[in-house]
Amino acid sequence: MKAMGSVQHVILTRFNLPSAGNESYVREREGWLKGRVALFERYCLPSVAAQTSRAFDWIIYFDPASPPWLLAWIAEHAAAGEFRPIFRAQVSLADRLEDIAARPGFETPAFLITTNLDNDDGLAADYVERLQAVEPSDQPMAVYFANGIIRTHQAAYFRVDRRNAFCNVIEPWEGALTCWAAHHDKLNQVMDERRIDGPPAWLQVVHDTNVSNRARGRLISPRRHAERFGRLLDDLAEPSSTDYMGEYLLHAPQRAIREAARAGTKRLVYAVGGADGADRVKAAWTRLRHGHHTRH
Repeated sequence: MKAMGSVQHVILTRFNLPSAGNESYVREREGWLKGRVALFERYCLPSVAAQTSRAFDWIIYFDPASPPWLLAWIAEHAAAGEFRPIFRAQVSLADRLEDIAARPGFETPAFLITTNLDNDDGLAADYVERLQAVEPSDQPMAVYFANGIIRTHQAAYFRVDRRNAFCNVIEPWEGALTCWAAHHDKLNQVMDERRIDGPPAWLQVVHDTNVSNRARGRLISPRRHAERFGRLLDDLAEPSSTDYMGEYLLHAPQRAIREAARAGTKRLVYAVGGADGADRVKAAWTRLRHGHHTRH
């Protein structure tokens, strides 16, 4: 049965919320915030500004203890109407719903759509439009666009990820849980899920301060996706026939071997130490890779 009623769509982004564990070591590095601002302005912000549907609100959460230069930067973008900043040390479900309802002119909707967007990633121009075409139901539903693009400094890769970080939840407003109800790959434990195929809907950026993202997938031509991703891919060169051959014969098999090794190690760590043990191993590995410096 087709669900009826008004729909409110909100994109939720964590910018520099205080966090414990593995990611905290990266967040404390010198220059992390300035690098994060650069990535946000290069990928995330223009991808949201380019959406073919503008019927959404964008809430970005910031650390109340952010430095003065970042507060000035936030104020400038907020004044331009590009996003709605909210400062919290922690964000509970009650906080999220309160913040969503605090939008000027807000009217209680029948249904809520929430989308998680990391501040260093981007969306295809029709992401919001495609998502809003999904009919809501009387039960919460996690929605994933399975196909996306992973880009590195040099190349773009087509990636199929059936429970990716660009998770969405469509649900009745009454009793809403939002897309942060669970980790993006565990939302199926608290609600039904739906996967949507089709053209790439998201762009995940691999850069020097990634905690866990890495190049995966099939090498592709960035030019073929320029219409939907605009300038997010415009600095990448077209792969040559030599690049494709090297990818097929060498790089893709090497990545497959590394992924299999990582998966086997992860299963072993979870079997021995559980989730806490896995977090300790990730934290130790992150310290070795990035060092542990004081954040400015």
